[in-house]
Amino acid sequence: MCGRYVVAYDPQTLVSGFSVTRVTPFPRRWNVTPQTPVPVVHETREGERVAELMRWGLVPHWTRDANIGRKLANARAEGVFDKPSFRQAARRRRCLLPASGFYEWQATPAGKQPWYISSPGAEPLAMAGLFEAWRSNESEEWLLTCCVITVAANALMAPLHDRMPALLAPAQWAPWLARDEQDPVRLAPLLVPCPPAALQAWPVSRAVSRGTAEGEALIAPLPEPPLA
Repeated sequence: MCGRYVVAYDPQTLVSGFSVTRVTPFPRRWNVTPQTPVPVVHETREGERVAELMRWGLVPHWTRDANIGRKLANARAEGVFDKPSFRQAARRRRCLLPASGFYEWQATPAGKQPWYISSPGAEPLAMAGLFEAWRSNESEEWLLTCCVITVAANALMAPLHDRMPALLAPAQWAPWLARDEQDPVRLAPLLVPCPPAALQAWPVSRAVSRGTAEGEALIAPLPEPPLA
């Protein structure tokens, strides 16, 4: 799963690294939680690649209750093209959620130990995701929401958890974001575990388990051997 991640980059990073033509400003955060606004890269109907803020927790366009988004922060890749909550977005509204890194909790005899996972080169990771636009019958304002797609853990992540975000390489961004591509036969092969060498991981303070905790100190490694 993916329940917390880090946005420690600035908007210009999305312009230079993800080739977006416009971006909504956002603050740096080291403990992003579901139900908060996050930067999302997607392609408009006109073919423009942009970055907008969306609430993390997908609200399907057909639902009457926006609170369903509290349960839909993640979508398992294995059923994303078939399940009613995700299938239309998987065909028409795919996105990337750029992350400096993400957290996972490992079960230990002493309790759950958080780990921070990132790229060895410090460049942002591109988590595959879906997005939706929803509004109630009583409002004229659209609510933009998103979710992270997860896949089976790779060899580096397996000691920590059995799931991980679907991380896309730069060459995969264009086909994933393309609005005119709707065939699951061509899209599903993109949703696989990334190579273990694409990630590094180390244990961090349990303070990150508090949703209100913030700051760069949350990703500082504890004095234990890292996974690599």
